[in-house]
Amino acid sequence: MKQFVIIFSAIIILSCSASKEIEYKPIVFDQERVQLTREYLLERYGIQQELPGISPKMIVLHWTVIPTLEEAFEAFYAPTLPDWRPDIVNVSGLNVSSQFMVDRDGTIYSLMPETNMARHVIGLNHCAIGIENIGGTKELPLTKAQLKANIWLVDYLYNKYPIEYLIGHYEYTNFVNHPLWLEKDETYRTVKTDPGKDFMEKVRKATKNLNFKPIPKNPEANDN
Repeated sequence: MKQFVIIFSAIIILSCSASKEIEYKPIVFDQERVQLTREYLLERYGIQQELPGISPKMIVLHWTVIPTLEEAFEAFYAPTLPDWRPDIVNVSGLNVSSQFMVDRDGTIYSLMPETNMARHVIGLNHCAIGIENIGGTKELPLTKAQLKANIWLVDYLYNKYPIEYLIGHYEYTNFVNHPLWLEKDETYRTVKTDPGKDFMEKVRKATKNLNFKPIPKNPEANDN
């Protein structure tokens, strides 16, 4: 585990020195989480590997609905799912998480190494970097500061990894039957609306110059 800490610390130091835009706020990524991640990769995707790493090809934008940074961080912090997620615990005991979290004032937090797998999007976790935005309810819509932070972070990740797709969480089922889709269970789907079509369209417009690949069309995709 020292290896992960050293690599993670180096990544954050380099990021902060270059831009001063990313703050380090790590969730627990201990041996238990490593093992649960390895099991998830094997059981859900048929990927067997010693380390919980991914090769990023996609960025997925989310909202938490949880209203504060600390509450959302607490929800992701532990390696195992909390009791209030019975809907997905039978699939895996691995807790949900993401590589990044953006607070309502636009502050970007790095929760884990960018190339460690996080459980945030069905079928695509093995190749996706997740960005969670605090809020997303009618009472707490995503902010302009979060929009600017997401645009900056998408550009940062695009220039660091061979990212091919930028999607909203609500668009993930478009990838069923795509070569990147690896989920074995044809019944394991959840309907998502985050981060909202308006927010997604604004991020896409601002990052149009990056020339992401178009999202595939699929009959399973929901219209939310």
